[in-house]
Amino acid sequence: MKRWLKIALGAIVVVAIGVWAFMPSAVPVDIVPVARGDIEVTVNEEGRTRVRDRFVVSAPLPGRMERIELEPGDAVVAGKTAVAQFRPTPPALLDVRTRAELEARAKAAESAVGGARAERDRIRAELKFAQSELQRAQTLVEERVIAAREIEAAQRQAETLQRALQSAEFGIRTSEHQLELARASLIQSRGTGAAAIPLYSPVNGVILRVLQESAAVVPTGQPLVEIGDVADLEIVSDLLSNAAVRVKPGQPVRIEQWGGDTPLQGRVRRVEPSGFTKISALGVEEQRVNTIIDFEGPPEARHGVGDGYRVEVRVIVDARKNVLSIPTSSLIRNGDEWAVYVVENDRASRRVVQLGQRNSLLAEVTGGLSETERIIVYPSDSVADGVEVTPRR
Repeated sequence: MKRWLKIALGAIVVVAIGVWAFMPSAVPVDIVPVARGDIEVTVNEEGRTRVRDRFVVSAPLPGRMERIELEPGDAVVAGKTAVAQFRPTPPALLDVRTRAELEARAKAAESAVGGARAERDRIRAELKFAQSELQRAQTLVEERVIAAREIEAAQRQAETLQRALQSAEFGIRTSEHQLELARASLIQSRGTGAAAIPLYSPVNGVILRVLQESAAVVPTGQPLVEIGDVADLEIVSDLLSNAAVRVKPGQPVRIEQWGGDTPLQGRVRRVEPSGFTKISALGVEEQRVNTIIDFEGPPEARHGVGDGYRVEVRVIVDARKNVLSIPTSSLIRNGDEWAVYVVENDRASRRVVQLGQRNSLLAEVTGGLSETERIIVYPSDSVADGVEVTPRR
């Protein structure tokens, strides 16, 4: 009898151990209470700074530019600081044939001037004779020797010669100008050419870039130096088009990762109306829209930030104060709705919730939860409706 009692007792112990071993234990989870707080909905993207107004000093005409001694970062004053020294191109040398042609053209122009002057002298002599004939006719008319109509022909002849004399004067001037043009074509370069022309800075600022540092012969319009005021900066950020539709001029912006300890403040000035295609790092085509952001506050607050620096911008498109909120890491899909696991009597209970605004960290709860209820964040696959849970240590 004792032997059978020992066997039965051993079997009971084994069964108890097996039941205890296979009994489901409480799942350790992270639990947080539902609380009220502030939510900011932001559009986050990288951006780069740029000078609001940049000016490019270029060559006004073909010539030789001397070496630019200024370096990027040097301060310049409008109308006083010479950023470059420019020498216009001297006249080209003439070959034998071209020079002979131009000399012959100059001699022909001299002959034309002589012919025009001779024609003027001839017309002047005829005009003098016609005027004397007119005076003689007037005397004869007064003495009633000839009819009065005879004087009309003499007057017409004198007036015609007067106009011809004026035309001859204009012909002489034209011939003289043509002679000057022919002689100018014979001018050749001598010595070092014209004196250097200083090109002054159009604005107060600093040198941003030296586009042509070494001395060289440059054509008209060749960019030489880029100038701007680094105290007057703006930010351009290319946002995804589906995010840019939520951004409006005047919205506040938080500027981070600019190199300082505290974020800077800014404000959206313009969202450009035209987008463009950009290839992402993964090779995906994306439609982007440039958004222009102005800094707020004095330039001293962003000391050290220059043109073309990288920053991170957070455009605040919506802000909610003192609303019921939960971490977005607690949300799970429940069909077409959102749900969370609420801890009730140490067990997980799935509950559908209604959401308002949300960002990457928090979501606004408009229905389904009350304040101070506890929910599970980062629920694992072991968490299900009715499963016993315990706070993770």
